[in-house]
Amino acid sequence: MIYSRVDILYNYKISILMKAHTKETQAKLTPNTALDILKEGNKRFTNNSKADRNLLEQVKDTQGGQYPFAVILSCIDSRVPAEIVFDQGIGDVFSARVAGNIVDKDILGSIEYGCKVAGSKLVVVLGHTSCGAVKGACDDVELGNITSLVSKIKPAVAAVEEPKDASQRTSSNTDFVNEVSKTNVHHTLDNMRKQSPLLTEMEENNEIKIVGAMYNVSTGEVTFYN
Repeated sequence: MIYSRVDILYNYKISILMKAHTKETQAKLTPNTALDILKEGNKRFTNNSKADRNLLEQVKDTQGGQYPFAVILSCIDSRVPAEIVFDQGIGDVFSARVAGNIVDKDILGSIEYGCKVAGSKLVVVLGHTSCGAVKGACDDVELGNITSLVSKIKPAVAAVEEPKDASQRTSSNTDFVNEVSKTNVHHTLDNMRKQSPLLTEMEENNEIKIVGAMYNVSTGEVTFYN
């Protein structure tokens, strides 16, 4: 059988992904390559063709240190486990999770550590459709500490101008909820850049790439945008 150059390149990337990253392989990656790895991983996930990795071997390979190539900030929603939907293994990505994929000083500190100290090349803010935290913000939920959390999402609710009818601006309107979720990702990106001069400087120096994305809970597909 004769393989094309594309097949060879694809198989080469898969073989790299099956092994835990080392300091050397991490250093060779560019931010754009890191993004491509996640895109290819999600494509494998949606095609149900996961990379063949030995997770216990990766446990052993990473016992002396970790060299993740990306930091993913996502929601706590049980349907959106970042490592699985991007088909990544142990030691591949830092995963920060909080309802509504919002940022605060602790989350920012974690992302800064991942990039500046541990060498990750990519930051992804991953929202998703049918987000419960976003629904809570749309419905003005007030309940314990949830009240404070959803208040951070409400600016995204206000930023979505349509529909005007207040009765349609609730969690019962799926299209509205999903539009708010997308807007919330952009707001998180803006807040990250405003509140973290360190990450902004790294991005401006092309040391890292910061992008937003949306996961579709119905299809498993991730759509990326800046």
